[in-house]
Amino acid sequence: MSIWAAGFLLFLILDPIGNIPVFLTLLQRVPPERRRRVLLRELLFALAVLVGFLLAGQVVLDFLRLEPESISIAGGVILFIIALRMIFPERRGGALADELDSEPFLVPLAVPLIAGPSTVAALLLLVRSAPERVLDWLIALLLAWLATALILLASGYCYRFLGERGLAALERLMGMLLVVMAVQMFLNGLREFLVNGILAT
Repeated sequence: MSIWAAGFLLFLILDPIGNIPVFLTLLQRVPPERRRRVLLRELLFALAVLVGFLLAGQVVLDFLRLEPESISIAGGVILFIIALRMIFPERRGGALADELDSEPFLVPLAVPLIAGPSTVAALLLLVRSAPERVLDWLIALLLAWLATALILLASGYCYRFLGERGLAALERLMGMLLVVMAVQMFLNGLREFLVNGILAT
């Protein structure tokens, strides 16, 4: 997988388009003059968490002794579920906003809305597929994070320009693209498993 393909995959999983209404809802109680600063801080927190998992991913996978084929198949299944949630979204912002009484700090904006388990799983999958390309995966992560940061920092303008229906349509389109990538990832893992099984016998 190329750096651009990996970055696009991570961008789809980060789902900044789908998170715009959630972020706007969660930042309602923050004074307008502080919202951009708070959002940038949470984005940096999320980046630090994701980079940490990326750099420590190989150690975790070696400890668990997971095979690349199983990671690829499991990653395809996970991404497929994520894509389905993007195509058929649930209301997320309201419940979180009701539980949040003060300015968000690390939770829930940075973790899990940006640096969530799905993004962590994708990073572990990339590391396991090519451990020697950690620098490439780091560049892909930075590209995806930068695109996500730009969209979320301009979330107010995006919401006014596209509206709720426009954002929902874009998220569903991104979900469809992620479905295709998830199926391809699953088939790649299945093919490697079958080939290795045949060679082993």
